Amino acid sequence: MRHWLSKRREYSRSAPETESGLGQINGVFTKCRGCKKPVYEEDLKSRFNVCPNCDYHYPISAPERIKLLADPGSFTEMAREMRAENLLSFEGYEGQLEKAREKSGLGEAMVAGRATIGGNPVALAVMDFRFIGGSMGSVVGEKVALTMEAALEEDLPLIIVSSSGGARMQEGIYSLLQLAKTSVELVRYTRERKKPYVSVITDPTFGGVTASFATAADVILAEPGARVGFAGARVIEGATKERLPEGFQTAEFQREHGMVDRIVHRLELREDVRRLLELLA
Repeated sequence: MRHWLSKRREYSRSAPETESGLGQINGVFTKCRGCKKPVYEEDLKSRFNVCPNCDYHYPISAPERIKLLADPGSFTEMAREMRAENLLSFEGYEGQLEKAREKSGLGEAMVAGRATIGGNPVALAVMDFRFIGGSMGSVVGEKVALTMEAALEEDLPLIIVSSSGGARMQEGIYSLLQLAKTSVELVRYTRERKKPYVSVITDPTFGGVTASFATAADVILAEPGARVGFAGARVIEGATKERLPEGFQTAEFQREHGMVDRIVHRLELREDVRRLLELLA
């Protein structure tokens, strides 16, 4: 929980309201967090928030991710009208939901639907970290399950792009139940389907999302430098009283230790997924 909150605060500091979602220098240029050089905002936008100097990968929204991956005009959204409710009367939750909807322009932290990638039909679900840290509540879990059901019924490959701080604390047990629900649905898909499941992990992906559908795919891709794990590094260091190795929980570290199959540059992701679909589907 402490880790999730710290990630929310970190993202809030690093993603003010600019066109690309990054911090401004003067409204036209952004100082890159990776190379510290000024970057023209329009260049970042045209490269889906990847620095043209050092290839630092900044977060991008779910609509931009779908634009990056799907063939133009091919995405059709499902369950767009679904909205979370304050089932536990958690103080201030309605206001947080309203603020997140206003900020992101989305109804929830996940956009799900059908699309084609390089002409290959797929079921596609993408998380958006701007919406309460991409946290998985009852609606996010339901959208994941619906996407898996659609993929199974229509014999489609399944693509899920994760970016999440974990379970949504405001929904308590209803949020934790989503781990079981999505895992059961994924088992049904993997047992009965004939098409692959490709998981794309982006920065950051933690908690229940990592512990369920994000790391249970046929192929697990990750963006360079993406942080992925269950508990955060500070929580682990506090519990174990040991210093963690350099780069712990980065995509590169997880690839060396078998959690991630491939690290793929964001601008090469669409082509990489297309090749996988044509090889495995």
